[in-house]
Amino acid sequence: MSSGKRHLTILGGAAGALCLAAGLVTAPASAAPGCQVTYSVSSQWDNGFGANIAITNLGDPLTGWQLKWSFSAGQAVTQGWNATFSQSGSAVTAANAPYNGDLATGAATTIGFNGSWSGSNPIPTSFTLNGVACTGSVTGSPSPSPSPSPTPTPTPTPTTSPPPNPTGLAGWATQGGGTTGGGSASATTVTSASALTSAASGTGAAVIRVSGTISCSGMLRIGSNKTIIGNPGAAIVGCGLNVSNASNVIIRNLTFRNWDDDAINVQYSTRVWIDHNTLSNGYDGAIDIKRASDYVTVSWNRLYSHDKAMLLGHSDDNGAEDRGHLRVTYHHNWLDGTNQRNPRVRFGNPVHVYNNYYSNVRGYGVASTEGAGVLVEGNYFENVPDPYHLGEAASGPGTLVARNNYLTGSGSGQQGGSVASIPYSYSLDGASSVKSIVTSGAGAGKINL
Repeated sequence: MSSGKRHLTILGGAAGALCLAAGLVTAPASAAPGCQVTYSVSSQWDNGFGANIAITNLGDPLTGWQLKWSFSAGQAVTQGWNATFSQSGSAVTAANAPYNGDLATGAATTIGFNGSWSGSNPIPTSFTLNGVACTGSVTGSPSPSPSPSPTPTPTPTPTTSPPPNPTGLAGWATQGGGTTGGGSASATTVTSASALTSAASGTGAAVIRVSGTISCSGMLRIGSNKTIIGNPGAAIVGCGLNVSNASNVIIRNLTFRNWDDDAINVQYSTRVWIDHNTLSNGYDGAIDIKRASDYVTVSWNRLYSHDKAMLLGHSDDNGAEDRGHLRVTYHHNWLDGTNQRNPRVRFGNPVHVYNNYYSNVRGYGVASTEGAGVLVEGNYFENVPDPYHLGEAASGPGTLVARNNYLTGSGSGQQGGSVASIPYSYSLDGASSVKSIVTSGAGAGKINL
């Protein structure tokens, strides 16, 4: 869908002017009040576009903020994320969400939106942050020509593989700046719940290796910029991991058993990758994602002997917070004898469910509810009487597009409506091959450490 990118970088305040003159992009902690804004058009099509805005506070710490700008050619914000958007005429205001209102000096946050345009789509030339003007110069590539008008259903199945990715990451967690976790930080090995909690606290980059079996109860908090990865045979028993108000987190190669709350809970968090884990016999959700979380990929996990597999969006009453968020990719997971929520989706659009293997699922596979839009693509359903449907219990229907799935011993499923386009490249395996591919590769112990 993307036809190119445009970028506008804006620096505000006295420090910003000095940075432009010197050709720098950073400011000291003692900078005069000001801000830096990078406006990026990530994709553009006939009468529509998507944009991301990175905001850096160069002034005093903020406990709440409003970013304002004006469009010059009649553009309109139609859907936003990580902020509350309002528009009056050409003037747009983006106010902080509950989880990103605190901006220390030098701290940054990223917001984004989809918009409409007609005739032309020039980028805004000025912004203010809490009334402080950000002024600067335009950088980046020229305006892209719009691509042909998209159909209301998702983009066609890719015919080529995405660029090489040394980590294997694909899907929504590649968006919004990508997901690297602790990156190249030196690894710390932990063997207890207290050591894991201590190592995973704060926002500093850390790679944490879990060794042996950690027995605990409740939920262990995981901070931003963390990679939690299990050594061979590593297990977390009796408790789970809570990714809350965090960003850039990776959880890989762990076995979860008998948790007393959720095995993995993600809330108010962005850019999270949950990969190659094995989960069974817990109390509540195995992998739950909720409360305005965004840019998440759940891949190559095996879930078995468990009831509630994967919940996306916790409540029908939380639409004000969740709409425009909850964009998640589920691919190459093995749902083995689970009962429900594989996943159950509220509000997120598009949610991408591709190349998963469903075997002997007793209740239902995928449910799209409360205005969500779910693309169910290239999956293998075996002995699943209800592979996918619209609505669930008291939750109203969403939309669901099913294509290129393989069903054996299974129902025909229910679909309807259209789903927003998938913005990233991905490589789709043939549905008839998914069973052998997933059973060979999903779960803990199936990656090279």
